[in-house]
Amino acid sequence: MIFIRQTSAAVVLVTLTLSLQCAGMAAVIAWTRPRFALEVLRLGAIRSAILVMRLMTAFIGLHLLEILLWAGFYRSLCFPSWESAFYFSAASYATVGYGDVVLPWTWRTLGPVESITGVLMCGLSASFLFAVVSRLVDREARASDTAITSAGNTTPGTRVRGGEAARRGRSTVSIS
Repeated sequence: MIFIRQTSAAVVLVTLTLSLQCAGMAAVIAWTRPRFALEVLRLGAIRSAILVMRLMTAFIGLHLLEILLWAGFYRSLCFPSWESAFYFSAASYATVGYGDVVLPWTWRTLGPVESITGVLMCGLSASFLFAVVSRLVDREARASDTAITSAGNTTPGTRVRGGEAARRGRSTVSIS
């Protein structure tokens, strides 16, 4: 009977955590998408750094909400204080697991479940940040060195050296 209760709680908590992560990522994607509009080819170093910092802050907030979800469960059934519940939840979610605060015997399987869930949620956030940074680097490269094929010249490797000359309409073509 204890195992069924633990499993049910784990399924509900993991489902709620996944729902929070998916909703949070959808909101971040909706917020980020306009920053990658086709007409905005290059953000520049400062604006790119600010964008990445904002995304990281959003993901940290999202993970804190997920930790609070688990901490709320632990507070209601396992620990007498919010501090202990949040501390244990954060240590488990981040897979630190100090061991100085432990769950009661009847709920002990939830700690590893939260750890696995935390690793996967952090992995999703990290992969999204990697995709954004890769896209920023790619856009920066395309803005400074755009490949073209001029009329009548289909030689591979024909490139325009970007920069200020390209923005003014006076691009220089080089064959590499």
